[in-house]
Amino acid sequence: MFYSIGESSKLSGISIDTLRYYEKEKLIVVERDSSGRRKYTDLDIQWIAFIKRLKETGMPIKQIRRYAVLRYQGDSTLRERLEMLKEHRSYVVAQKESWDANLKHLDEKMKTYEEKINAAKV
Repeated sequence: MFYSIGESSKLSGISIDTLRYYEKEKLIVVERDSSGRRKYTDLDIQWIAFIKRLKETGMPIKQIRRYAVLRYQGDSTLRERLEMLKEHRSYVVAQKESWDANLKHLDEKMKTYEEKINAAKV
C-alpha cells in the first residue's frame, strides 16, 4: 500500500514540512510515481517512527543521517548500525541517570519547603 505525503504525515505524526526536511537531509528515501508525487510505504512509516524515537532520545541529525545511509546500504551494515545503537543507548542511559538525580534533588527541595510550610501552620 502507498500513502501520499499528507497521509504519511497523519500516520506518523510528523508534519509535511518535516517529512520534506527528512528527505532533503537524506534521512528517508521515498519512491515517486510517474507524476513525481511521493509514494510512502508501510516500511517508510515504520522507519519515520524510528527516526522520531531516535530524535526523542537525543540522537543528533548528523548521526541519524549516518544511520540512515547505512540502513539504505542493506544488511552488510548491520554490525555498524548495532554499534551505533549500542553507543546511543549508553548515552540515553547516562541521560536518564542524570534526570533521575535531578528529580531526586527537586523532590528533596519540595519536601523541605513542605516541611517548612507545615511547621509554620503549627
